Amino acid sequence: MTKQIPIQPMGDFDPNNKCDFCTNSKCCTYITQHIETPRSKADFELLLWQVSHEHVRIYQDRDGWFLLIDTPCTHLQPDGRCGIYRHRPEICKEYSNDYCEFDAPAEEGFKRHFRNYAELLAYCRKRFRTWGY
Repeated sequence: MTKQIPIQPMGDFDPNNKCDFCTNSKCCTYITQHIETPRSKADFELLLWQVSHEHVRIYQDRDGWFLLIDTPCTHLQPDGRCGIYRHRPEICKEYSNDYCEFDAPAEEGFKRHFRNYAELLAYCRKRFRTWGY
């Protein structure tokens, strides 16, 4: 994944105008789903299956473990704005851009990040000395 480099605005910006300065929108290009903390080999086998699919990653941060699916919202416009802004779902309305990926990539807060099967398998082999393959 390429690191997004925010442009430096000429003046001050705040949450009300910050989105105007963001290029190459990162908002609304993926979804995350909290998952139970994996503990057993069976738990990790399920994660290996999930991360084997295109556009699926797994990460752990201070809030726990998450499944991340890289897929843009169908309402995201070419300019990065929401095409249904006035009628967007409640979860979108609750989102705050006080500190968002314009400020720093989300990956900087990840404790663990598995972008593919091979990366997760290597972790499984280190975690479980008896991992069978």
